[in-house]
Amino acid sequence: MIVRMAVCAAAAASLAGCALLSAVSDPIDLYTVTPKSTFDPDLPAVYWQLAVEAPAAAANLSTGRIAIALTPTSSDYYANAAWTDRAPLMVQTRIVDSFENTRKIVAVARESIGLRANYVLQPDLRNFEALYYYGKPPIVRVRIIAKLVRMPDRQIIGVATFERCVRARADKVPKVVEAFDQALGSVMKRLVAWALRTPPPKPPSDSAPYDIGKFRDPANAHADSENCPKGNDASMVPLTDE
Repeated sequence: MIVRMAVCAAAAASLAGCALLSAVSDPIDLYTVTPKSTFDPDLPAVYWQLAVEAPAAAANLSTGRIAIALTPTSSDYYANAAWTDRAPLMVQTRIVDSFENTRKIVAVARESIGLRANYVLQPDLRNFEALYYYGKPPIVRVRIIAKLVRMPDRQIIGVATFERCVRARADKVPKVVEAFDQALGSVMKRLVAWALRTPPPKPPSDSAPYDIGKFRDPANAHADSENCPKGNDASMVPLTDE
């Protein structure tokens, strides 16, 4: 009995070792996206502080894996490839970097560090995947719905949607990541400009009240969407770098 147990243990250890070697022999390629660094020169300089929350996201996007959609109702991921961080945290970092690159804001930081902010940006990452149901190479779709919240009364003073679609140059992960980078960069450029222009340049105060009713009117929500498929028609989607 003891001999048999020892043999079984050795066999189990051997199998575990094989599994470990297999895992080591399948490396994961890590990818990231870049912040936006070019902006319109007429962006206003603002004298308030901004905290950027980590974007809310559905479970299929709240991961380090690179999401793909084979059909409108299914989700999957590329094998042996991943982002350098969970997608919402990676996007949060790049949004903060992009604000800093404008050189138009006193201070901006991730909400988690506890910055005493005048405003909080609350992004919602609705789409961040490569779509295969429009053919190959895939179309990358990035969509963020953002809310700008005045502190400390937590009044929403702006709501906006930003969406861009870009077709990859080839059905290969590095080329698809380039399309992610371009689509997200276009979204961030417009999001940053909108956030800087929505409040007055000076920090909020009782002497400068907002017309909150204006921002509670759904007709005043800002929507910025270009180059994304309309129904089954994807002819307007540009290739990467076009």
